[in-house]
Amino acid sequence: MDSWGTTPRASIEAECTRRGRGVVVRGCIDILEGRRIDSDLLRALAGPAAATVLAGREGGPEGYWPRVWAARGLLHVWADEAAPAIVVAATDAAWRVREMAAKVVARHLVDEGLAAMAALLDDPVPRVRAAAARALERLIASGA
Repeated sequence: MDSWGTTPRASIEAECTRRGRGVVVRGCIDILEGRRIDSDLLRALAGPAAATVLAGREGGPEGYWPRVWAARGLLHVWADEAAPAIVVAATDAAWRVREMAAKVVARHLVDEGLAAMAALLDDPVPRVRAAAARALERLIASGA
């Protein structure tokens, strides 16, 4: 299915309709945990930018962009089984992955991410610190 030209959320939702929500979530977990990258899923997660990465540019499949896109996928389609992967993603070497992990923790109120978000308050990147602070506010407000 060609969902390019749509929003990331719409593209991910279309992929869930096509493959099943659980398959998409597990594919995102696989990418975050360094397992195989399903190129079709990556295209659904990233749109045209995936072609550049799959061709070996911008860090290629081993670079950080697939992990950013996988975390963003979990922002839009969530299952609790993804909690351990998103908490580990909060410690990723790439700041964009850490920032997206914090956004996922905030949106889905991932209680397991409380300590990781507290640690990110000292992150060297302002965007990561801000995302972590928002996540902590939401977790605390929810009673985590």
